[in-house]
Amino acid sequence: MKRIHFITSFLVALVLMATPAMAQEEQGFKKFNVQKEFEDNGFQWFRDAQLLAAGDKEESNAMTIGWGAVGTLWQRSALTVYVAEKRYTKEFMDKAEYFTVMSFDVEHSKVLTYMGTKSGRDGDKAQALGLHTAYTANGTPYYTEATMVIECKIMYAAPFDPNGFKSDIPQNMYRQFPAGIHSMYIGEVVNAWKK
Repeated sequence: MKRIHFITSFLVALVLMATPAMAQEEQGFKKFNVQKEFEDNGFQWFRDAQLLAAGDKEESNAMTIGWGAVGTLWQRSALTVYVAEKRYTKEFMDKAEYFTVMSFDVEHSKVLTYMGTKSGRDGDKAQALGLHTAYTANGTPYYTEATMVIECKIMYAAPFDPNGFKSDIPQNMYRQFPAGIHSMYIGEVVNAWKK
């Protein structure tokens, strides 16, 4: 009897471990290695606008981002994203252990426009757009309509210190930026999928 219970428990554990990956494959995503297979120009990728999401299965939010960095830090593949102080997503980023950055094709360009001009404080933006929220094995939200999803574990987070601004560029930027100074979030890339 103990052996049957052990085998049953083992099989249940295998199914639970496999479920998130299988769910992503059912949505047309395939896992890829960012170090070898990330084909986008890192200097242009964020300028083209991406979607940042954070939260959990209870509550999450996403926003369009046009600032970021792709690279290596502390011997890890890393993504750096920036979120302004007054953005609703910042509340989620400050509580999160993980976040996702997503790309969308031209067919879904309205997603980036809407997510960048509306606040999640005023309603569920994903629902308004008809997006389908899914979750990684770590519980990080993403949208099944994305063409690429990169999941990161936050390694470092801090707001910019105005005393560190060494040129007029950031000083001029924040003089006329009502959303407040940005915080930097550096995430280790732990998973990546694309269609």
